[in-house]
Amino acid sequence: MTRQPSTFRTIKDTIFIIAGVLSAGMGIKGFLTSSHFIDGGVTGISMLLATLFSIPLPIWLLVINLPFIGLGYRQFGRQFAIKSTLAIAGLSLSLAIIPYPDVTPDFLLTAVFGGFFIGAGIGLAMRGERYWTGRKLRLYSLAAVVQF
Repeated sequence: MTRQPSTFRTIKDTIFIIAGVLSAGMGIKGFLTSSHFIDGGVTGISMLLATLFSIPLPIWLLVINLPFIGLGYRQFGRQFAIKSTLAIAGLSLSLAIIPYPDVTPDFLLTAVFGGFFIGAGIGLAMRGERYWTGRKLRLYSLAAVVQF
């Protein structure tokens, strides 16, 4: 197997992470928040806190993910922490700046397509070897504990 040049790999990873951030942003802001749905995990906690305390969701995403970034730094190193921080910041920035449309008021369509866009965003981000929540960290930690 040949190794890809680092510049090409960086560009490819950047494209995947940008597409992932935009897809997840569409799922969160275009479907879930406009219909008052809440996602699971760190994003869901951030959405709930944004609703309860009237502090914008992008701020909560950054704050709630800080412990996971620190844990990722300790567990996987500086490169992982930097990539995760950039991805989380990208998602927060896209949610704050991009005026995603309110796509549908139908709850079933909101659940299906909101989940699809968030899932696609996660998949694209993982393909680009970057991620913006604690899911990847938990998966790596679980894999280290559970030996198959």
